[in-house]
Amino acid sequence: MVRIMQQKAKLVCINPNCGKTYSIKSLAIKCDSCNFLLDVKYENKPSSSLKEVFYERRNPQGSIYNESGVWRFRELLNFCEIETEDIEQCSKYLVSLDGAEGRQSKPYHMSKVAEFVGLDNENVVFQPEGYNPSGSFKDNGMSAAVTHGKMMGAKKIICASTGNTSASAGMFAANENMECDVYIPDGQIAPGKLSQAYQFGTQMVKVNGNFDDAFTKSLEAAEEPGSYTVNSVNPFRIEGQKTIPYRALEYLNWEVPDWLVYPGGALGNTSSCGKSLMELYEWGWIKKIPRIAVINARGANTLYQLFNGIFDEEKLRWNDGAPNFDLIEKFYNEMNLNEDLKPKTKATAIQIGKPSNIAKGLRALDFTDGIVEEVTDKEMLDGMSVVGLNGFDCEMASGASVAGIKKLRDKEIIKKDDKVVGILTGRQKEPLLPIDYHNNPENRFARPPKI
Repeated sequence: MVRIMQQKAKLVCINPNCGKTYSIKSLAIKCDSCNFLLDVKYENKPSSSLKEVFYERRNPQGSIYNESGVWRFRELLNFCEIETEDIEQCSKYLVSLDGAEGRQSKPYHMSKVAEFVGLDNENVVFQPEGYNPSGSFKDNGMSAAVTHGKMMGAKKIICASTGNTSASAGMFAANENMECDVYIPDGQIAPGKLSQAYQFGTQMVKVNGNFDDAFTKSLEAAEEPGSYTVNSVNPFRIEGQKTIPYRALEYLNWEVPDWLVYPGGALGNTSSCGKSLMELYEWGWIKKIPRIAVINARGANTLYQLFNGIFDEEKLRWNDGAPNFDLIEKFYNEMNLNEDLKPKTKATAIQIGKPSNIAKGLRALDFTDGIVEEVTDKEMLDGMSVVGLNGFDCEMASGASVAGIKKLRDKEIIKKDDKVVGILTGRQKEPLLPIDYHNNPENRFARPPKI
């Protein structure tokens, strides 16, 4: 079967006033002219007939690349420029954990969660990315990033992490016989996530400070020959993560919802969702653009403050590719001096004060007429817990999606008849959180032990 595929891939600066291009075999993550992040761009527009191909691949017929919830859509992220039906080429280039990445991640109706957020069950679904092999959405992006790293001959992959990234990076590195160094903020990583990374033979590098400090150190280390960064500033991570909305849309028969709701940390998911929707709209695959809602933890709410004009009375916007970086820098400087602005939340996965993808996140919000909300730790724990009452497992940061939908519904920003998809980014890896929650009878969904 002849298929129209993505070909002639290149890297392009996201700044519309620059647009500098780089080879797909470049290690660049930022434009050396204007310092903006880069996108992977393709020359060809894929035919919407590929939707039927993707449906067919859900009967994998023994191919791990059809089983994969990432590589099932390989024509839409074919930066390797392979013949996508050639299994030998797939095996040579595409990194996969036996097709497990994204395989079981799809939307589910959760009636108790629907009641909690104030929507009819048929109008809201939740997509648990914790079904990925390392337990979080990171595996979607990591499979693509490590694929590019392999193309580039990388011997060591490097990242900063508060937990889930370290587990995913360590798992894929071990599977590909690569080294993996993870830069962690000392004392600020969940033990359950840390133990995963150790199990995969990851080398931990402790950094005094928070995630932002660890991230800076990791980028410095990635400049060493043979090293390769896999944090979400890597444009190929974004390519893998853009399959999250692909799966949601596919299982909705490509009927576009009104809202896509994500927890907000480094804003990699916001960025990838925005890129996905921009491409699908450009290709004519969707006629309607869903709104993105980014949900910050109140204790790590940089985007919420900047986007809503709470800090310095100016609303930060994409502004046609000219966001006010001075405003961002002013906020970061204030954060360094003001303890109240430094990230503090039990939801360690989104405990990030300086979102590395803020420019791409602003672009996504601009394209989708998106909004940014914040929720408290207590609200996230309630959201996490009600998901559990439906028989699904999710981490505290995923509870931000649930709590955010409820808050937006209470404010009537999300309307009663709106169709909503909430992304649950990872499964529970911090055993004390649900134990502490359920041992406190004052919590809304607590199930304290009987005496």
